[in-house]
Amino acid sequence: MSSAIPLNVGIARSAGSAVTGATKRVLLAEPRGYCAGVDRAVETVERTLEKHGAPVYVRKEIVHNRHVVETLRERGVVFVDDTDEVPEGAVVVFSAHGVSPAVHEAAAARNLHTIDATCPLVTKVHQEAKRFARDDFDILLIGHEGHEEVEGTAGEAPDHVQLVDGPDSVANVTVRDENRVIWLSQTTLSVDETMETVQRLRERFPKLQDPPSDDICYATSNRQTAVKAMAPECDLVIVVGSRNSSNSKRLVEVALNAGARAAHLVDFAREVDPSWLENIHTVGVTSGASVPEILVRGVLDLLADHGFADVHPVTTANETLVFALPRELRPTRR
Repeated sequence: MSSAIPLNVGIARSAGSAVTGATKRVLLAEPRGYCAGVDRAVETVERTLEKHGAPVYVRKEIVHNRHVVETLRERGVVFVDDTDEVPEGAVVVFSAHGVSPAVHEAAAARNLHTIDATCPLVTKVHQEAKRFARDDFDILLIGHEGHEEVEGTAGEAPDHVQLVDGPDSVANVTVRDENRVIWLSQTTLSVDETMETVQRLRERFPKLQDPPSDDICYATSNRQTAVKAMAPECDLVIVVGSRNSSNSKRLVEVALNAGARAAHLVDFAREVDPSWLENIHTVGVTSGASVPEILVRGVLDLLADHGFADVHPVTTANETLVFALPRELRPTRR
């Protein structure tokens, strides 16, 4: 379903849904790229390198972006799947997606120096899971099976959490007491699909409770809103982001559902197929919340080389939130 474009987002609308004639333009979504949690996580690894020197170990990818991971690896970061791959007593950073209590315990058993780069908004969902487990609720966690964030949140209360992987899995949900059921969610989901899942859950469990505050993070929501605003005007939307990035993949889906005639996910400008640009007048560009701006600039440069030099920002929100670094990495006060 298409969303109406707000009047103040700076899109010069044509009479039809696409631009006519030979005009070529780019609609550039704002906000896009790094969110506060990703910025904090990447800086956490960089500061840890400065403080402790290489190698610094990171459990899983610090954020889901190939360029970021490869750049840090070149600087001496060693990415591992689990703490048992880290030498005893070494420094290990936990990724922005969060970890379960079992991972913390395993790290402590190996005397590892842990630095936790979990996004504070993910930590909020962890605290909610613990709180409602203490109150003996069944917790329906909406998210993607196998995603690190879901594993970390579910690990906070494994006896109370049940994963709901999209609307089609609602039929398989069972609860002990329909009066004590609450839903929580992975922070990087499609807002629309999550609400569809909640609606189906509520049809089965009318007394389903909502989380105390939105679990889908502000950045995920804002980036989807910007894409919805520009998608009806776009012949093509290019989303810069990695294929293991949940929020980046959701942007492709959102673009198509909101009216874009085509949408593709690319890590780098070199992955843009020139054939995508044939008979195209308006290209939308955005990026996932773990994507550095240099990658977007690369795509814009490539588009300019193909005649798409006219760039129009589409601004639907301004983000000013900043998260403090982990305490052990903050500058010493004098």
